[in-house]
Amino acid sequence: MLRYRSWAINALKRLHVDKDGVASFEYVILSVCIVTIVGAVFKAGASGPIKNALTNAMITIGTAVNTAVGG
Repeated sequence: MLRYRSWAINALKRLHVDKDGVASFEYVILSVCIVTIVGAVFKAGASGPIKNALTNAMITIGTAVNTAVGG
């Protein structure tokens, strides 16, 4: 367990001084935000205009893909 703790601390230290790591960290934050929003929109029992718009868009895309593939 101590080995993983040391590894995590060293990784965070490298991320702190690495300029490329800043962009990667920003992508991680953005990904977490997107996953949270999608989870909130599509949770069980949720409804609303955003869910309806996204659901209709996915159905339209799925239908277009099935038509293009011939399925």
